[in-house]
Amino acid sequence: MADPSSYRPKPGQIPDSPGVYKFRDEHRRVIYVGKAKNLRQRLANYFQDLAGLHPRTRTMVTTAASVEWTVVSTEVEALQLEYSWIKEFDPRFNVKYRDDKSYPYLAVTLNEEFPRVQVMRGAKKKGVRYFGPYGHAWAIRETVDLMLRVFPVRTCSAGVFKNAERTGRPCLLGYIGKCSAPCVGRVTPEEHRDLAEDFCDFMAGRTGTYIRRLEKDMMQAAEEMEYERAARLRDDAEALKRAMEKSAVVLADATDADLIAVAEDELEAAVQIFHVRGGRVRGQRGWVTDKVEAVDTAGLVEHALQQLYGEETGDSVPKEVLVPALPEDPDAVSQWLADRRGSQVSLRIPQRGDKKDLMGTVQRNAQQALGLHKTKRASDLTTRSRALEEIAEALGLDTAPLRVECFDISHLQGDDVVASMVVFEDGLARKSEYRRFQIKGFEGQDDVRSMHEVIGRRFKRYLQEKERTGEWEDTPAPTGPVPAPGGTGETDGTVEAGGTAETPTTVEAGGTGETPETAETPGTAETPRTGEPGPGTVSPPAQDLVTVREEPREDDGRPKRFAYPPQLVVVDGGQPQVAAAKRALDELGIDDIAVCGLAKRLEEVWVPDDDDPVVLPRSSEGLYLLQRIRDEAHRFAITYQRAKRAKRIRSSPLDDVPGLGETRKQALIKHFGSVKKLRQATIDEICEVPGIGRRTAESVAAAFATAAPAAPAVNTATGEIIEEDDGGSRT
Repeated sequence: MADPSSYRPKPGQIPDSPGVYKFRDEHRRVIYVGKAKNLRQRLANYFQDLAGLHPRTRTMVTTAASVEWTVVSTEVEALQLEYSWIKEFDPRFNVKYRDDKSYPYLAVTLNEEFPRVQVMRGAKKKGVRYFGPYGHAWAIRETVDLMLRVFPVRTCSAGVFKNAERTGRPCLLGYIGKCSAPCVGRVTPEEHRDLAEDFCDFMAGRTGTYIRRLEKDMMQAAEEMEYERAARLRDDAEALKRAMEKSAVVLADATDADLIAVAEDELEAAVQIFHVRGGRVRGQRGWVTDKVEAVDTAGLVEHALQQLYGEETGDSVPKEVLVPALPEDPDAVSQWLADRRGSQVSLRIPQRGDKKDLMGTVQRNAQQALGLHKTKRASDLTTRSRALEEIAEALGLDTAPLRVECFDISHLQGDDVVASMVVFEDGLARKSEYRRFQIKGFEGQDDVRSMHEVIGRRFKRYLQEKERTGEWEDTPAPTGPVPAPGGTGETDGTVEAGGTAETPTTVEAGGTGETPETAETPGTAETPRTGEPGPGTVSPPAQDLVTVREEPREDDGRPKRFAYPPQLVVVDGGQPQVAAAKRALDELGIDDIAVCGLAKRLEEVWVPDDDDPVVLPRSSEGLYLLQRIRDEAHRFAITYQRAKRAKRIRSSPLDDVPGLGETRKQALIKHFGSVKKLRQATIDEICEVPGIGRRTAESVAAAFATAAPAAPAVNTATGEIIEEDDGGSRT
């Protein structure tokens, strides 16, 4: 590892003009290329204290052994030279987009005597007109087949063309009218070239002229009673309309533009491009890249523009380029694009209207492309095995962690605090094992304490299962309280830190799907946590309580909740969360389960009793798997937290009235107009509502008397107070 100070240039040696710089390693290989308005200021940023550098930048400067630069006169020249050097040297620390597939184009070979229409891939050739790219080659062939009725341009290969020319017989397309057969002299080279240029004009978006001309000729043929010719012209016009329908109109003003969207996470980024010509989406393509350098969205956009237009000239560069974020120097990039096009190019962020809506569609495509890329990468068995081995090696585990559980805490400013547990087995999500928790030991915001509570609750259940199945003798004696065996509840009567015993029906809900279920059953009163019967309920006999808390039969074939221990527990957080999880396991006497945490900002892996994190390489499959597990736990937790918060906002004192269903709730609200007026009503006034007897009216009045008035809801956008509506919900 090189010391950057060993090759740092003297401040006076570096000019303060625009330029491009290269970092080389000890073998003289170029590892990074960059550009700057002011070379002196930019290079000084690389030679500051290593602790203040981004981890990716720190890795680059410690890998490098020298730096050199080239001065240019303008920022546009710097942009052009940077692109040229990246293409030439392929530096390992520069962002390099890789195509997720080889996209086909519809090409017209105008550089030949008899232009040919065909599907082409790969590098573009001079003198060939390209349209696209298209998602599939069959989409091009369908479009061409429709258009050959009107523009019978040659589509055959050079060998077929020469053979027909030699024999004097055209191919099948020449006989059925889908080729003008220039090979046998039916049309002159000039006439055939006119057909090819008309084909290109139509594909470029100038469609109205040809359809109107066909319809005019059709009407004229009908007036002259040439009905067969009129029918053929009608079919030709319909064929062109069907070809147009294959690319929907998205911008009404016949705009020519490219829309670029970026979806990214800590390690990778995906770019999607929609090519809009004449207001229609004519092509789409996408790239994926590893974020090997410290780069933000603006930097990713600039790299995408360089790769997209670096080899393009003329009309291949559109008049307008819409992006999610402007590059660091938008004027220089716009000028570079204008030089390649030969006229002005607008580079901007869409703010409103159809263009902003279409940008949202491109953004969703980018998100889906990134998700698909991650899914493909995770589904590879070899990759998963390598990831688990890397995790085991980094954490010093004896074997690969085939079962990993990850925990995350979610809340909104300390309210509705919940936690999630997701399970990955052999590197794949096991959604039937997902679990959710409500934090009940305390009120307020404390992620560390919440993590300690959740880990303790999960592994107390595990110890219960071990004792019930006869494995208790092999378990070390726990240092903390362990609930009595035989029940499915969290504590089975043992009071936790919150001071109340938890009831099984309100603790966790099994996550068999992606949408979390609420802990309480809708339409029924929640069972109080203290074990007292709720309103309208009847206390069961003592012997029945044992029956309610019994475990399912061992021969029912169902997997038991929390019965299987993981080899690795991952928590979303840094050193404090890891210490809390380890302390919870120590209190239960569990010492055979590894613990680590993944801190989101720098993607560092923390282990207990270690002041320094474990830093996995950015290209590590192990880090990628840990990140994916952490993100899934975060998604599952925040989904449950939002559902819980939404239910609380929609709740009403009427929900606690026994025997009051939705129909009579709506009748009460309709009669009084709002919950606020219903709260102020007397028992006699409530009795006036059809279907409401005196006992029910008394229960309604009692429910409002015991319920604390809800704090007014405020619209954070306008600041206005939101009044209560039916059923206690807000409007």
